[in-house]
Amino acid sequence: MKTNVQIAAEFTPKPIVDVARDLGLPPELLEPYGHDKAKVRLEALRLPRSRPNRARLVLVSAITPTPAGEGKTTTTIGLGQALTRLGESACLALREPSLGPCMGVKGGATGGGYSQLTPAASINLHFTGDFHAVTSAHNLLAAALDNHLHHGNELDIDPQRVLWRRVMDMNDRSLRNTIVGLGGVNQGIPREAGFDITAASEVMAMLGLAEGFDDLRTRINRTLVAFSRSGKPITAGELRVTGAMLALLKEAMMPNLVQTLEGTPTLVHCGPFANIAHGCNSVVATRMALHLADWAVTEAGFGFDLGAEKFFDIKASGARLDVDAVVLVATVRALKMHGGRSVRDLATTDEDAVRRGLGNLEKHIENMHQFGVPAVVTVNKFAGDTAAEIAVIVDRCAELGVRCAVTDHFARGGEGAEDLARVVMEVANTEAVPFTPLYAWSQAVPQKVEAVAQRVYGANSVKWMAAAKKDLRVIEKLGFGALPVCIAKTQSSLSDNPSLRGRPTGFDVTVTRVLINAGAGFLVVMTGDIMRMPGLPRVPQAEHMDVVDDTIIGIA
Repeated sequence: MKTNVQIAAEFTPKPIVDVARDLGLPPELLEPYGHDKAKVRLEALRLPRSRPNRARLVLVSAITPTPAGEGKTTTTIGLGQALTRLGESACLALREPSLGPCMGVKGGATGGGYSQLTPAASINLHFTGDFHAVTSAHNLLAAALDNHLHHGNELDIDPQRVLWRRVMDMNDRSLRNTIVGLGGVNQGIPREAGFDITAASEVMAMLGLAEGFDDLRTRINRTLVAFSRSGKPITAGELRVTGAMLALLKEAMMPNLVQTLEGTPTLVHCGPFANIAHGCNSVVATRMALHLADWAVTEAGFGFDLGAEKFFDIKASGARLDVDAVVLVATVRALKMHGGRSVRDLATTDEDAVRRGLGNLEKHIENMHQFGVPAVVTVNKFAGDTAAEIAVIVDRCAELGVRCAVTDHFARGGEGAEDLARVVMEVANTEAVPFTPLYAWSQAVPQKVEAVAQRVYGANSVKWMAAAKKDLRVIEKLGFGALPVCIAKTQSSLSDNPSLRGRPTGFDVTVTRVLINAGAGFLVVMTGDIMRMPGLPRVPQAEHMDVVDDTIIGIA
């Protein structure tokens, strides 16, 4: 089998100025990074829309995935290429990869086979420096806070109630909990601290949800970073480094333009995880894709219970976006896992295991219907899948009255997703209606969490730990109760227990903490044993990477 690198070598990318021209973008609105990628200035959103048709927004999600993922990004890319092949104007809007998964379990996040982005290695690694900018801006605020403590503490910040942790874009479990300020009186104030991964940074969330530069400034200023000894909330604006943070984020605020192997324009911007953050690309990039093309295709991380729920209840509700169709990616191997087969034994043909795993697919289809959006299921075909195994999924979708298309875009590129594209176009043009949020932001926080846990996850109830109950009291006292909830939960199960496969029933969701992300504009609800700093696996993907003949290899 050819590697992604070998397949990419078969194609000659367009100059990025030509990709921009396909979208009606003049060269003066680009800030090129070489010949194959560029930043797009925000002024592009003020260009007159040159296309006569109303743009359609398509969201790609998935069933509960295996550890390696089910090809949601690959499907998004394949669908975009298929729309282009059918003569449609399409633009993709995707998240930026984090170095954590790239060096850890999943490898790269630029698709694969004949449905991948280019330049893949650059996008997967340093790209245009956006992740570094977010990391630097976040850690500048952390440094300013500790510096304030060291130089007299004018704001009377309580060192034991500092909320703002540091971040880095790498899986490193040893940094989850740390002590800073050791080494004597000139080294700062000793206190407990720790690191999250950059994809969980509130700065990343603010960048992704900001409607523009002024909005980003407002969000940074209102960010809650600590409490004083008297209990007064301390915001980032009071530490007087908002301007410097904005300077670091100036370039990162602009979406990045790249292309697929077949030349479909793609905006890649921001990279929050969906299990510990809101899991969507930026509002600015999504709006730009809608403004410049007739079809904007985007994806939300992990399963529908995580990324897609947050897309609707946080991103789309806050940014006044609507969705014309949702594509749910299902795979034979994931359903075999949910049907009881070991993750290490998914290559073995087993129609019965696929059938036993259908409950997971059915629950995600139910969840799609709860938002009132037109639903399409696509079976992302893998090389070892049999016709009989695929038929189990297709037949069940027919029984449920859900449109279904089998895709082979990994092996055939856009041609392999044309059937899916035709179904999506038909559904979006004939069945699209405004989506219904799962809850109103004005509802009480416990009600919002229960709505997601019971209706989307299928939980019996929500159990609140003592620390979470205390957090709720603080939230209500400070007036943050009307924020939406961003539930941090394992991606491996519909429940908060990663070992419960399929469609779990009879379980409770346990809330351990509720964190205030005032700048991002949501509450982070921590459940189960979820952590905001992942660890590397026993054999990380980093061990397979190298540079051979000036080419980076091994990013799966």
